[in-house]
Amino acid sequence: MQKEFPNLKSFELPSYNITYAKKANGFKIKLLKDSPHLLKTIKREKKVVENLVETEAISGIISDNRFGVRHQAIPSVFITHQLRVLSGNTTWLSSKLHQKIILKFDECWVPDHNGFSNLSGELGHVENFVTSVKYIGPLTRFRKQKVKTKYNLLVLLSGPEPQRTFLEEKLLNELKHYNKSVLFIKGKVEPEQQKEIIGNVVIYNFMTSNELETAINESDLILSRSGYTTLMDLAKLEKKAFFIPTPGQFEQEYLANKLQSEGVAPFCNQEKFKIEMLSGMENYSGFKSQEYELNYKKLFRLF
Repeated sequence: MQKEFPNLKSFELPSYNITYAKKANGFKIKLLKDSPHLLKTIKREKKVVENLVETEAISGIISDNRFGVRHQAIPSVFITHQLRVLSGNTTWLSSKLHQKIILKFDECWVPDHNGFSNLSGELGHVENFVTSVKYIGPLTRFRKQKVKTKYNLLVLLSGPEPQRTFLEEKLLNELKHYNKSVLFIKGKVEPEQQKEIIGNVVIYNFMTSNELETAINESDLILSRSGYTTLMDLAKLEKKAFFIPTPGQFEQEYLANKLQSEGVAPFCNQEKFKIEMLSGMENYSGFKSQEYELNYKKLFRLF
């Protein structure tokens, strides 16, 4: 965010330090072990917010899934696409806990369409949840461009370690058997941007928003995780995609399954992925953008 908005004042919140287990079946156990640290961090971020409200003349808060970023004295909004939090056989519990947190905010903004044709499915659409939920349409910083295709494949990595590195290593090895043009973005935000060319593969450690917008527009096919932010971006740019969900992350697995069943995009588990799987893309429609008009003046009257 500091690279995107260098002239804006910024403050650092305590980190949740979320990492994933090395194996998918260790996800819940690790989450339980991390819970004490998570609760301590929520208390710490509440104190940071209290200080900021006193010193920075803040008139409203929009919390992007930060549980303790709210204040009783000013309007506070929680923004999330997960009104239901999938966790296997404990989904009922994780969803209730998350909904309990959401109820502490004045409003909950869901970045999706409110209707049958939507991106988040059962994650962002639940019945009998009594709170002030507003559907604000998918959010993305990108715009569709009319440009010539430069890359046959764009590999777009993201997410916590160690799974990001595991996927990077696997895909770089698989791409040795791929003879088309590839742009590979590692998703590692470092002090300086770095570029490397290995055969037909152009590799960057990261890209800024403007660079990434152009890169996606210039690419025929996107290979990435099935995180919700990525889905919103690709829907706006109307791209074809192949997804590899983060192992053990129920949300990404659900979204990938949903899109495959709808004929939008295929997916594969990380361990089973082979580069030859990209040859069947003609059987999938890719994303189609939906127009969504949002009255921002009305939305921000809360503040």
